[in-house]
Amino acid sequence: MRRSVSASLTATLASEIKRLARDTDLAQHQIAAQLHLNQGRVSEVLTGKKFAEVRPA
Repeated sequence: MRRSVSASLTATLASEIKRLARDTDLAQHQIAAQLHLNQGRVSEVLTGKKFAEVRPA
């Protein structure tokens, strides 16, 4: 079974994650699916472990 590769996490994607979390009622897994990312990456952005300095789009 082949693993699907998610998009690379960039500052632009981090900004979009933060915007979606702020402006919508989407859960982390829904944001991840919409942006073709792993839910863990979304969590890292929202908790400030990655791209803490990036502002929401």
